[in-house]
Amino acid sequence: MASMLEAIEIKRKMYFEFENAPYKCLDVEVSKPTARGGQTLVRIKMRNLLTRAVFDKTFKAGEKFAEPDLVMDEASYLYSGTDGYNFMDQTTFETLALGPDIVGEDKHLLVDNVVVQIQKYNGRPIGLQFPPHVELTVTYTEPGVRGDTASGGATKLATLETGLEIRVPLFIKEGDKVKVHTETREFSGRA
Repeated sequence: MASMLEAIEIKRKMYFEFENAPYKCLDVEVSKPTARGGQTLVRIKMRNLLTRAVFDKTFKAGEKFAEPDLVMDEASYLYSGTDGYNFMDQTTFETLALGPDIVGEDKHLLVDNVVVQIQKYNGRPIGLQFPPHVELTVTYTEPGVRGDTASGGATKLATLETGLEIRVPLFIKEGDKVKVHTETREFSGRA
């Protein structure tokens, strides 16, 4: 029997099962009662890991949730083909193909040999978890012109090798490797 979590115990980035589906807690807010006899309520911003839908729901502090049968398998990205996006499991060395429905917009973060965690729910792949940063090469950007900035924080648009477009500082040029934060999809430094 899987252990049960109470709503009051759920923290950011935790996983729990609700209505027979796995969820990830994106944010949590606890409201204490102001009147005697009032109930403590827990408002959770949560993402359904199967449908990717995000919504807020309020629970009573004592409501219980099961821990989902989630497994993380480490895999490295190989290539994309007609059968989807191909990864190699780092423990069994088997090739696993994931469809565009599972990879989604994360395709813009996939570069050769990047190691990701493949989330599996009840043995079925449902999503990818990336390291905090990935290194990508700039394939196109306008040259930065001196005098473009008033405060020193000017940025320009750059297209990366995967097709992802992000804002980068003016000193970045074509061919540079940059670090991209995988959650926010923002520039986080030179590689």
